[in-house]
Amino acid sequence: MIALRTAVPGDLDAIMAIETASFGLTAWSRPVMEREMTSEWGRYVVAVDDAGAVVGYVGLRAVGVEGDIQTIAVSAAARGTGLGRRLLAEAQQDARMRGVRELFLEVREDNAPARALYLSEGFEEIGVRPGYYQPEGIDAIAMRKELA
Repeated sequence: MIALRTAVPGDLDAIMAIETASFGLTAWSRPVMEREMTSEWGRYVVAVDDAGAVVGYVGLRAVGVEGDIQTIAVSAAARGTGLGRRLLAEAQQDARMRGVRELFLEVREDNAPARALYLSEGFEEIGVRPGYYQPEGIDAIAMRKELA
């Protein structure tokens, strides 16, 4: 069974391993991830398997009535199990509890599974950020969801 909990500094190595495996050249750097994990405006949640291994994570930044899903990823072994949806739901719940009214995210144009997940969760595509993901130059699709 996979449990969700707030990330702690000791989770950074596992988060970075998943980040790098998932996003390759566009992965966040360790200092950026560490800064986001410890930000007063953020909350990172990890998914932990029965053996205690981190198999996914999501980061939310909430300032005022706007929030942003900073990053979300699931290890290759845990993909297709609904874990990404669980992590996204956790971030949305956290955002609601923090008074967020609009939640935003960016997703790679070529990441069809993630786009489908976000659309099925009520996000709408609101624009394109050309060449957003560097150094590959992949466009980002900006998405938004109004939270009740």
